[in-house]
Amino acid sequence: MAASRGELLGLTADELAALMVDWGEKPYHGRQLYGALYRRRQLDPESMTELSRSLRRKLESCVISLPRLQKRQRAADGTEKYLLELADGEKIECVLIPERKRNTLCISTQAGCPLDCRFCLTAMLGFGRNLNPAEILGQILYVLADRNLAIYSEGDGSRPALTNLVLMGMGEPLLNLDNVLKTLIILADPGGMAFSPRRITLSTVGLVPQLRKLAQAPVVPNLAVSLSATTDEVRDRLMPINRRYPIDTILRACADYPLKRNQRVTFEYVLMDGVNDSDDDARRLVKLLARLRSKVNLLPLNPGNANGLRPSPPERVNRFREILTGRSLPAYVRKPRGMDIYAACGQLHLAAGHHSRTTRTSRLDAIS
Repeated sequence: MAASRGELLGLTADELAALMVDWGEKPYHGRQLYGALYRRRQLDPESMTELSRSLRRKLESCVISLPRLQKRQRAADGTEKYLLELADGEKIECVLIPERKRNTLCISTQAGCPLDCRFCLTAMLGFGRNLNPAEILGQILYVLADRNLAIYSEGDGSRPALTNLVLMGMGEPLLNLDNVLKTLIILADPGGMAFSPRRITLSTVGLVPQLRKLAQAPVVPNLAVSLSATTDEVRDRLMPINRRYPIDTILRACADYPLKRNQRVTFEYVLMDGVNDSDDDARRLVKLLARLRSKVNLLPLNPGNANGLRPSPPERVNRFREILTGRSLPAYVRKPRGMDIYAACGQLHLAAGHHSRTTRTSRLDAIS
């Protein structure tokens, strides 16, 4: 049950226990190894001193590796973007967003993206492949080590802690659902990384069958849905996946998503001048979300878009928000972070300069 190339990262406690049995060891050694990898983040077998010397020698034949840093950029606001290379040469990006009381890490679930959202620079990369759990977790482990961060649940105040995770980087998480679900189990396991699901957010365009599977998963994160339109006609143009899963279908799935007390589904709405930012759009959005426990994050379009779209002017953004809040729909204008290094939402594209692909591979009919 070991992963390809003998990779140990990404294996669950049960898989590591089974691996130990295959090796003629006791199953509990799998739990010890699991704690060493994820709880104590020990990647060198020699540091796992609770294991016998003979078992540590066996582990030396396995792979315990993190992605390699290709480039790091730091924005004027302190946001840091990491370009990371995977074992097969694929490149991905993740972003650390520091704030006064919290530190958020935005991680990728795919190399590139197969969707073709018109306002997203990442879409221009095309699609490489899904990331496996080791590669998703590897982003987190790399940044924790690089910045000497604790995880919030283990922090004692002596060093800054990583408090929030968002699966909002490159790719559509629900197109890589099996690997994402396995990652979430390891993240949330008290014997693993002990990251509360309440501090993990998954962002999706709204793939309805996978969204319903996520709602029934062992670990259910916060849900953020990229909506960005109030009519199917406009969303079809901005987000072609809407032709398969239109707005009403997505909202019905969101209505069934399990929410704990004080939780809401977040709807991300990228405001584009003259496209989706009218007063009528705001009123329609209120009507669409009226029966949902929801909130809206308003994001002015990032500059540098290649499709001729323009960000809504500040006065239009404020007016849009006023209409929402005036009708009791919580709405927040999110200040883009790391824009000067293209680290804001929908801007991850630095890998394009290092990418082996020269054509886009986005195809709606490839989305199951």
